[in-house]
Amino acid sequence: MTPIAQALSAAQTHIGHEVGISNWITVDQPMIDQFAQITQDDQWIHIDPQRAARDTPFGGTIAHGFLTLSLASRFAYDCFDMAPGQSMGINYGFNKLRFLTPVRAGAALRGRFTLLSVSQRSETELLREHQLTVEIKDTSTPALVAQWLGLSVFARQA
Repeated sequence: MTPIAQALSAAQTHIGHEVGISNWITVDQPMIDQFAQITQDDQWIHIDPQRAARDTPFGGTIAHGFLTLSLASRFAYDCFDMAPGQSMGINYGFNKLRFLTPVRAGAALRGRFTLLSVSQRSETELLREHQLTVEIKDTSTPALVAQWLGLSVFARQA
């Protein structure tokens, strides 16, 4: 059996099941400020703690939604190894994404992954769809939920 066929068969047994929980990552004000600088999104609700404490219902600054989303790659590194014969993984996009709860500066986040589907897209590619839930420590509603698509690319067989 080829490495891609083995990976497909193994993955199919996990459809509908949680397949990974990442480590916690603290999203602090310096991280939020760096993200604002890199993305040139300096809206005051992210970078002005005094005004955000005074003029928002959040009690302080909140992380950019796209900062929370960008941590998905880190969460995936914590949860997944490459399969034998796999040469790389590629972000393929999202079918659905919702930001549910603002992430306050200082909050800890982690990702939970449930495998929704897997299919062979080509001779060298598996397409996986995971439900990603980004949890906020000590908060019942997640920061975001998304259906994340990824390609697992395998070496071409001789």
